[in-house]
Amino acid sequence: MQIGALIFRLLGGLCIFLYGMRVLSDGIQKAAGDRLQRALNFMTGNRFTAVFTGFIVTTLVQSSSATTVMLVSFANAGLLTLTQATGVIMGANVGTTTTAWIISLLGFQFDIAALALPALSIGFFMRLPKWKYRDWGEALLGFGLLFIGLDFVNGALPRVEPQSMEFIRRISGMGFLAVLIGLGTGAALTLLMHSSAATITLIIALAFRGIITFEISAAMILGANIGTTIDAIMAALGAKTAAKQAALVHVLFNVIGSAAALVFLKPLILLVDFLTPGPLTGSGIVIHLAMFHTVFNLGCTLIFLPFVNQFAALVSILIKDRPERGGRPHYRLEVSSGLILASPEFSIVRAEKEIRDMAGFISAMYAEICRALTDLFAADADTAPPGEEAVKARREQQVDSLVASMKAKEDYADEMREELSRFLIECTRRQLSPRSAYNIAELLRIIADLEDMADDCCGISLILERSVKKHRLFKSTEMEALAPYVKQVEDFLAFVREHLGHPLSREQIEFAELIEAKIDKARNRLRKLGRKRIEAGANIKMELLFMDLVRRIEMLGDLCYDISAALFHMN
Repeated sequence: MQIGALIFRLLGGLCIFLYGMRVLSDGIQKAAGDRLQRALNFMTGNRFTAVFTGFIVTTLVQSSSATTVMLVSFANAGLLTLTQATGVIMGANVGTTTTAWIISLLGFQFDIAALALPALSIGFFMRLPKWKYRDWGEALLGFGLLFIGLDFVNGALPRVEPQSMEFIRRISGMGFLAVLIGLGTGAALTLLMHSSAATITLIIALAFRGIITFEISAAMILGANIGTTIDAIMAALGAKTAAKQAALVHVLFNVIGSAAALVFLKPLILLVDFLTPGPLTGSGIVIHLAMFHTVFNLGCTLIFLPFVNQFAALVSILIKDRPERGGRPHYRLEVSSGLILASPEFSIVRAEKEIRDMAGFISAMYAEICRALTDLFAADADTAPPGEEAVKARREQQVDSLVASMKAKEDYADEMREELSRFLIECTRRQLSPRSAYNIAELLRIIADLEDMADDCCGISLILERSVKKHRLFKSTEMEALAPYVKQVEDFLAFVREHLGHPLSREQIEFAELIEAKIDKARNRLRKLGRKRIEAGANIKMELLFMDLVRRIEMLGDLCYDISAALFHMN
């Protein structure tokens, strides 16, 4: 009964601890999400800034797993190069040591209730009103829950009778075999809980009560460092090569570092004893373990840092790019659900990158339409000799190719909208800040507008097909009048694509309104010219076809303005 009560008390305490850490991480991401996003954007090819960024982000979100899952997803999306991801992973390993210091310095040096209860009460009341500090209240609430869980874990251990833990003491006397058992135990616990922080907290609590020795505790910490790679592995399953390479970087870095530390465990322990002199009992062993965790991760980072490029090259050799298969490409948003679970706020960054890619895809479709307009109607059709079947056949072949291309790309755009909408809707099912929830609604609107643009491009290709197949070719004078109008829409689309992912300023939205007004003015002028040509006896069907083309192009401009308005209203 006593052992059963101990197990349930430990499990309950660990669950409260994990939940508190989750609430703390979510609150910080909601409150400082935009700043964390800017921190990620700060990453460059400079390995030092990448390491620093990994350290800062992990320290703030208090989860190296969340950071590595984000990295794998961002590498999968092409937001990060493998070299950048390697540096950030190293920084994340250093950042995760702050958790051990917080637990060691606060959880075992002060009265936990004196910390946890005020944090719970203040955080709870901060979350009640709808004000700008509500998310910080959630973070403070998570901080309190974290220490309540630690109190449960710490309070359970004194109930253990010495003889009931005799088997652990026997293991401690097995020498290097005991170290290997500790390594395996630490890895197994982390694999089960998906949190190295929870494992290290349990290790520190056991060592604080004298149940396990410092050497076994250190070995378990090394095992936890290996076990934490499971989240990166799961995030990379079914993803692109870049994501698998980033996950392999994390695995190799942690496994090689832990193996090296295991070989030099005795000297490493001596170094920690030198840096933190004092007894290996009570609060003394707690500080020793926090220092061991820091020295180990910082040492691995300093040793590997000069070889970031070589390390990334090795991983690129071990996992090569897969050759693309033939046939019509299908869009697939390769992202692990772990990204949404670990960091729903950062999932929006991932979605914004895909939306920018979608805008680039639509721009390419419209550019193809512009080239077709030039190629099909570059010369006045009236000057073509009668019966010149070769010219007609060439035009028909060109327009058939254009229509087939537009239909395939329109299908691809439909797939992009479905996948991205599904991903963003899944994000809304998680706890998000009001700002992020509002931004997701605007992003869904932008995705719908981009997909409508693809429909319009496909519609324009069908108009050109009718023009060619029914021998109602637009004259050079009409194309000359149309050219500036087509260019205005092309420039508007480039403006939208350039500013996707960033809220528009008042000056920028006014510029977008000016472009929209110019496009509307040009549309009215072209329609008026078409009506005058009809009144002058021109072919009515051909002029109506021309005005239909003008209307379709103008719809693209309207959608560009709708996207600009959505960007202006985003926070």
